[in-house]
Amino acid sequence: MGMPGLAGGRGGADELRPLTDTVLAALAEGARRRGGPVPAGGPREVAERIAQTVRDALPRAGTGEHEALYTLVHALAEGAADPADPLCAAHLHGPPLAVAAAADLAACALNPSLDSWDQAPAASELEARVAAALAGLVYPDLPMPDALVTTGGTESNQLALLLARERAAGGPRVQVVCGANAHHSVPRAAWLLGLPRPIVLDTPAGVLDPAAVDGALADLPARALVVATAGTTDTGAVDPLPGIAKAAARYGAELHVDAAYGGSLLFSRREAGRLDGLQSAVSVTLDLHKLGWQPVAAGLLAVPDRAALRPLDHRADYLNAADDTEAGMPDLLGRSLRTTRRPDILKIAVTLRALGRDGIGSLVDAVCDLARELAAKVDRHPDLTLHSPPEISTVLFRPTRASDEEVAALRRRLLYEGRAVLGRARAGGRLWLKATLLNPRTPADQLDALVKLTTEGQTPS
Repeated sequence: MGMPGLAGGRGGADELRPLTDTVLAALAEGARRRGGPVPAGGPREVAERIAQTVRDALPRAGTGEHEALYTLVHALAEGAADPADPLCAAHLHGPPLAVAAAADLAACALNPSLDSWDQAPAASELEARVAAALAGLVYPDLPMPDALVTTGGTESNQLALLLARERAAGGPRVQVVCGANAHHSVPRAAWLLGLPRPIVLDTPAGVLDPAAVDGALADLPARALVVATAGTTDTGAVDPLPGIAKAAARYGAELHVDAAYGGSLLFSRREAGRLDGLQSAVSVTLDLHKLGWQPVAAGLLAVPDRAALRPLDHRADYLNAADDTEAGMPDLLGRSLRTTRRPDILKIAVTLRALGRDGIGSLVDAVCDLARELAAKVDRHPDLTLHSPPEISTVLFRPTRASDEEVAALRRRLLYEGRAVLGRARAGGRLWLKATLLNPRTPADQLDALVKLTTEGQTPS
């Protein structure tokens, strides 16, 4: 076996071209063999198929590039939960745009690392410009908003709490106040950073009540960070941001908004107004591998002024020596808590250029419309119960006469049979099926198919 080719350099494209053809063939055949949104058989059968394919995961002698690529990519595709399938609608795990995936190939081939300028000259400048532009969506009236690129909502929320802790350095420890609807990463970040256990307010209506925030802050002597959510994981609900912002301001508290799901509404002319109040936050979590159609990962943390990021400044002489920085070489270590970082900004930049703000906004509108259409079908069906009208693209529903145990069993049966991937959520003391519609090309007949799958076997009214 000869020396394997390299993806970069002047000959990199020639090395990649035939391998890319092999990958595409394996993807197509794997999807054909799968035949649906998820492989049938459940965990045991999938594990057995992978074991038979891999056999020796660390062989003494290799099989060659094309065989290895075809065999393992085919196995992965055949055994994938495909978010591009209209009946794969369980999670905030969207189907990536082809143009974004193609851009990601270039990022892999060039392999810049954004921990020092001399490893990523163009990528670092691209990141700075695109991140600032996206922060400008959140803070359109401010002169120097900025954003950090993260691995997703969890890292963004951790950074938001870290920055709040550092702003309070020397004073009382920051007390986080959030709703029961907040993402699990918020209390986890407080634990990780040594902050007090968050005050978690009940959200019986599914959203954080400004009056409850007001009451909690009135009794709180410590410095507080209120965490609101724009697009909850379970229902897609958007907290009433203007009222929460007013309550926080009344007591001198800061506001962070986790808009990992709902932040992309800002691209839509029609839907952006539902995020009024977002600009009052000291930081905002965004996540474009959810409602942004990017390959994982594509998170951001936006702040109203780049000076807010100074607590992250860090010095490692081999990466950002003081004299290099003084000589004009950009300092990248303060752009993340990570050292080695891939250029996730490239796929985002390509998508923004290819579609424009309005093009992405039309995709947002499309999935919101699909959710309303599915909700209407559910509401009209005599054997289904709708939880509530969707706020973004999440629809909760359940067979009317089913117990919670039967709802859970229905979800697992559809999953193990390979026919549909639906999520589950608890709301109002009951278990619901969750359809998170993120594929803007979902045809209407697939919504009908989803309704039919969830009503099969029910006793007619």
